[in-house]
Amino acid sequence: MPGTTAPPTAPLITARGLTKRFGSFTAVDAIDFEVAPGESFGFLGPNGAGKTSTMRMIGCVSPLSAGEIRILGLDPARDGPAIRSRLGVVPQEDTLDTDLSVRDNLVIYGRYFGLSRAESARRADDLLEFAQLSERAKDKVDPLSGGMKRRLTIARALINEPSIMLLDEPTTGLDPQARHLLWERLYRLKQRGVTLVLTTHYMDEAEQLCDRLVVMDKARIVAEGSPLELIERYSSREVTELRFPVGVQETLGDRLDGIGDRIDRLPDRVLVYSDDGEAVSAAVRARGLLPQTVLVRRSSLEDVFLRLTGRALVD
Repeated sequence: MPGTTAPPTAPLITARGLTKRFGSFTAVDAIDFEVAPGESFGFLGPNGAGKTSTMRMIGCVSPLSAGEIRILGLDPARDGPAIRSRLGVVPQEDTLDTDLSVRDNLVIYGRYFGLSRAESARRADDLLEFAQLSERAKDKVDPLSGGMKRRLTIARALINEPSIMLLDEPTTGLDPQARHLLWERLYRLKQRGVTLVLTTHYMDEAEQLCDRLVVMDKARIVAEGSPLELIERYSSREVTELRFPVGVQETLGDRLDGIGDRIDRLPDRVLVYSDDGEAVSAAVRARGLLPQTVLVRRSSLEDVFLRLTGRALVD
């Protein structure tokens, strides 16, 4: 018998000591987290941090090695099919059927969930409008742009009216315009009360989409909170980016010491963290240093990541 569904106020996902091993390699190392109803929750981190392995356990397609997880109040080991029927899954790679039209990709997928042909067709038409693909309904999939294919994949994942949407790196490989359009579609889903769980290694994406997130590194959670909370906890109010002529940065030595609260030296620039970026800029020039460019900006999640892991994110 399936388990009892969680009450509306309970977390939709609860994990305690969640662990995934592949032989002697630990991909996810005893992590704890909860996802509330209607929340947009993110796993942020570089490739290899354990994000996708975590998503596969949430999606009930990869068994746990240790720990426990409850999804919609149910146990994946016992209630996997019941859970999967209430999930919408957007994988990293599009898995659309290129032999079918755009509309039929949705209609036939709806039939897998037991929808009648008429109901599946009705939902498909509504979702094509939501994804701004109605004019391409009769087209084949191959000619679609990357952004259109991602929107179609998201529309397909919504055909069963899921309680939770799982999105694994939803905008990887898209150009900026397509990314922003996809963000707008996901924001609309959140406004409708759909719970979103996503992985990303894009800082701006996490800031745009996530109410709350965890930063993963080397299979573990190293920080948790809202984007603003993480920035306030691990960074300063402003960051001054200094770019020096080729060969100059390596000769600076200790000439920047004492300027700002913290300094990060990257291969192409120096980041100075402080509450007053303009004061930092003035202090740099007062010491006789002449950077090629000076940029004062607010702190971001990328600065949090540098603080926590000591390296920049990579694709």
